[in-house]
Amino acid sequence: MPIDNQQVTAHPFLRGLYSSDYYPDHVVDLGRAILLRLCERIEAERPADLDALYVLTQAATEEFNDLQTAFEEADSEIETVAREVIAEDFWFVARAYGFPDADVEELIGTRDW
Repeated sequence: MPIDNQQVTAHPFLRGLYSSDYYPDHVVDLGRAILLRLCERIEAERPADLDALYVLTQAATEEFNDLQTAFEEADSEIETVAREVIAEDFWFVARAYGFPDADVEELIGTRDW
């Protein structure tokens, strides 16, 4: 399903990770795909409120939890810089879909990174 939101299609997801050699592009690509799938789900399911949005973002966060192994296998990890970049993109997604009051900690509340 193509993404309709023009803010999202123009956004350079995980730019801060792509700009560093510490994070391998092929693993960052997997993280970018998680965020794009999240956007597709938001457009398909159209969450009515923050609680419904949090269900979707926390499911995507679980996918990032699973991605930690891929980072480790590539001699990298989801550390402080990566955590900040990922969290900022979750917050961008919330705002882009009309949830400016979303709490970033709730958006990624299921994280273990």
